[in-house]
Amino acid sequence: MKELNVIISGGGTGGHIYPAISIADEIKSRYPLADILFVGAKDRMEMTKVPEAGYPIEGLWISGIDRKFSLRNLAFPLKLVSSLVKANQILGYFKPHVVIGTGGFASGPLLKMANNKKIPTLIQEQNSYPGITNRMLGKEANVICTAYENLERYFPAEKIRVTGNPVRQDITNIDQKREEAREFYGTKSGKKTLLVLGGSLGARKINKLIEANLAYFERNEVQVIWQTGSLYYDDYKKFDTETIKTYAFLNRMDLAYAAADVIISRAGAGTVSELCIVGKPVLFIPSPNVAEDHQLKNAMSIVSKKAAFMIKEDDLLGEFEDTITLMLENREVQEELSENIKKLARPMATAAIVDEIEKFIKV
Repeated sequence: MKELNVIISGGGTGGHIYPAISIADEIKSRYPLADILFVGAKDRMEMTKVPEAGYPIEGLWISGIDRKFSLRNLAFPLKLVSSLVKANQILGYFKPHVVIGTGGFASGPLLKMANNKKIPTLIQEQNSYPGITNRMLGKEANVICTAYENLERYFPAEKIRVTGNPVRQDITNIDQKREEAREFYGTKSGKKTLLVLGGSLGARKINKLIEANLAYFERNEVQVIWQTGSLYYDDYKKFDTETIKTYAFLNRMDLAYAAADVIISRAGAGTVSELCIVGKPVLFIPSPNVAEDHQLKNAMSIVSKKAAFMIKEDDLLGEFEDTITLMLENREVQEELSENIKKLARPMATAAIVDEIEKFIKV
């Protein structure tokens, strides 16, 4: 078999990068001789995360447009032209059999030029509300792999394949890791454990919420595994006790999920997909500080199926205690949420996406 050349482009956030790496790993497992190149945006996190995963990456001089007026927007046309030229050069020398876009502004110039050259392209859309880059590229892509149903408003229906989002495979058997998780995180059996996820950087409102309810957790004998995020850890590490465990970052997410009885989380697309597989009762607190409020839409797609609860940041003060008490103490609610969210899981998403790629690559 001839060597397979693949370009994967996307980035800006972990939600675009980690699915891209998962797809690359699955391609490598099927085609060990495949040559895979990533293309991202200069000075963004993919420029370090992708090489750490073992893949080369080229950077484009590109960024998004600020929604509010900014002098940086004046440079956007120049950045766009520069990125289109470099994308064309990359396609010329690398000669990919397929180009994969996982979202973010970095993928725009590359997939646009690939479409112009009639190189097969695949888009992987993580969110229930697609970003503007993927919406623009969808008309010319060969296939669009989505995590959510009912996206025909944004993409041609005949091109959509509902595959789910790529997720880490070590979370698929967490029921067998309960004792290991307790030992790793120092939690005790017989007490409820709450896992709090605010993302790798952290969520200020969620951290303030947990701080304000420390007395409630102590009074109700609730153990907390609290990911404060790297930006806030120094402010909250002082609250670390035998029952309140504070972490800047959780290195063993599989064990954190295994230890948890109830989970509080943001609603990024990758996290939502993981939580469907984990199958624990979830309270979503979506970030309002994201493009087109897509976290709210992600959360609502789960809540509408009676598979999770959600509280908006502005409503936390009035609704949190009653909601979390219900989730921690009501067995029927716990079982209903767990059963319903598990129905939405797609643990074989990565394999399904690469199956789609194999249908139109020619090597």
